[in-house]
Amino acid sequence: MTDTENRGRECITVNSKLTIGLALGSGSARGWSHIGIIKELASLGVVPNIVCGTSVGSLVGASYVSNNIDKLEEWACSLTKFEAAKFFDINLSLNGFINIEKFHGFLNEYVADDETLIEDYPKQYAAIATELATGREIWLAKGSIVEAVWASISMPSLFPAIKLNNKWLVDGGLVNPVPVSVCRALGADIVIAVNLNGDIMGRQRRANAEVVKHDNNGVTGKLTELVREYSGSFFANANISDQPPGLLEAIAHSINITQDRITRSRMAGDPADIVLSPRLADIGLLEVYRANEAIEEGRRCVQRMASEITDRLEEI
Repeated sequence: MTDTENRGRECITVNSKLTIGLALGSGSARGWSHIGIIKELASLGVVPNIVCGTSVGSLVGASYVSNNIDKLEEWACSLTKFEAAKFFDINLSLNGFINIEKFHGFLNEYVADDETLIEDYPKQYAAIATELATGREIWLAKGSIVEAVWASISMPSLFPAIKLNNKWLVDGGLVNPVPVSVCRALGADIVIAVNLNGDIMGRQRRANAEVVKHDNNGVTGKLTELVREYSGSFFANANISDQPPGLLEAIAHSINITQDRITRSRMAGDPADIVLSPRLADIGLLEVYRANEAIEEGRRCVQRMASEITDRLEEI
């Protein structure tokens, strides 16, 4: 065990008057690493007072403030490719690929019931969404926590938009992938940010191509075969290397490019005090069945940063 790992298991003495904000970023399947990060921070004695999340960060953050994170971790780590595929409806007439009824049941089981309000929790919580008509950033810090998560995680093409307060809302990662600014606005003295997009550019396409090749029974393979069925006539005589990226690969790369650029811009203007960037480039958009790897990397990320976390918190 290295000195950094040893120090990572020491408990930091945190000023009790210090308000700590945790900004959990967007990143689809990479977001399971938030679980490992939250738990490893807790082992250091770092417990946030404010939790803000975007997209999958809103989901894990809501499960955490609801005291359901252990339950969520157990479920995520047991998830198989086949079970993950059950969340998808292969029907082009729908507004998205996600099985809404199944997803709703999942939120009720691992986050909260539909009647639970954000203001009921002792920790401050906010989810970030995007207003579809205007592109405005929407902070959901009151009302149903399930609706807040649903709005924040509604990635275009996968989830249909959700209507809240007479506004159609979609994924918050389109405007604020790592919600440092929201933590500050809610009163955080120090913000720990989790950026899941730090190493995704330039390494993802080869990984995704391998996933499609070997994942015929999983989520990616299931959707890829659907697209091939509808587009096969256009590329019937082309070599595989000449064909364009598959639907899921194109969506994943488009989202990665957008979020990488927006994350860099937003964090330059709203810098966090501590930035945690787990190394997750090889985990694809919908590889939600790789939770064990993501969670473990989340833990390792905190351990690698333990000295910086300790120094930063002790100097305040």
